[in-house]
Amino acid sequence: MKLNEFLKDKRVLLLIVLVIASIGAISVLGIQQGLDLKGGSTIQLQLDQPVDTATMNTVTSVLDKRLNIFGVKDVKVYPSGNQNVIVEIAGVQPDDVAKIVGSNGKFEAKINNQTALVGSDITQVKTYQVTGTEWQVPFTVSLDGANRFAQVAKGQAGVPVDMYLDDELITSPEVSAELANGQPSTDVQISGTESTKEEAQTQAKSIHTLLQSGALPVKVKIVGVSSVSAELGSQFVNGALIAGVLALLVISAIIIIRYRNPILVIPIMLTSIAELILILGAAAVIHWNIDLAAIAGILAAIGTGVDDQIIITDEVLKGFSEKKKISGVRKQIKSAFFIIFAAAGTLIAAMLPLFYIGFSRGASGIGVLSGFAFTTVLGVLIGIFITRPVYAKFIEMMLDPKG
Repeated sequence: MKLNEFLKDKRVLLLIVLVIASIGAISVLGIQQGLDLKGGSTIQLQLDQPVDTATMNTVTSVLDKRLNIFGVKDVKVYPSGNQNVIVEIAGVQPDDVAKIVGSNGKFEAKINNQTALVGSDITQVKTYQVTGTEWQVPFTVSLDGANRFAQVAKGQAGVPVDMYLDDELITSPEVSAELANGQPSTDVQISGTESTKEEAQTQAKSIHTLLQSGALPVKVKIVGVSSVSAELGSQFVNGALIAGVLALLVISAIIIIRYRNPILVIPIMLTSIAELILILGAAAVIHWNIDLAAIAGILAAIGTGVDDQIIITDEVLKGFSEKKKISGVRKQIKSAFFIIFAAAGTLIAAMLPLFYIGFSRGASGIGVLSGFAFTTVLGVLIGIFITRPVYAKFIEMMLDPKG
């Protein structure tokens, strides 16, 4: 097979396009680093009582929504048993989000200790405003809520409306004359004044987030907070790079000794690099966090890829030595891919339970398995369907005695 025919092969063109696209995705979208690489915080929450699966899902969903509304991009919220929740936040200090994750988010507005509004009446929370040290969080309520508010406020002009968040008094505006005359309004706001503009900004942002995400079905409290330094992750990455370079050198030496052909080292190394680029490109597109477990999965996938390439090389050499014809070589390649697909199926079957357990339970020490399993399976699938068929074509061309 000539080189120009090789470059025209559909699988080769697909690989080239995907590698270019992956490099573009990595450059534009970037690679999201996990907590153990980027650094951040781990917060452990405890519910006031054990809950069932449905309630726990609601708790984790509300907390995840809160943190996303608050502006935290890299966050993981998962249950640990039936009474604890783990919140992992990369690049954020725990003090910045403690109020967000540790609050129940229960809202009430009372007039003369009579409830006029509750959190479920809120239909929309508008953008908060900060002017100097004063802040405002406007929101709208349902028509039923507005009518109830007007009924409670009727004849109460000048009486304070005590607004509570988690039973803490936030502000007490006075009932307006219009509202006291029984004219309902769906527009409401919470306002206040802080010592500094920064404190006003933080308060407004926190209240806006809590009102928009809604209340938790149970009370929670923070029982543990820890900060994770990125230094350990950086050391691991450096160690992994050194180990990877040493592994490549050892693999190269073994290939040269086994096949007595230094040229064979180049396509194996290029295939491994292509697989790495495609894995990272896919992770960038789907916004998958690359953490220590994911790095281990990538290394495992590339390691199995080198094994498969050696199997393909052996079978191609066997085909040329026995048949001296391309048809015999291609028969041996099919035999190699039968072994490769069988091994890949076994590996994927072993990884899927780890991914399911880690993803569904998310407990500390188990949740990391999902990252390892996912990247391993992703790397294996990319290898058997994209890079290794191209390697087989290339090695067939290279070792063809008539080429």
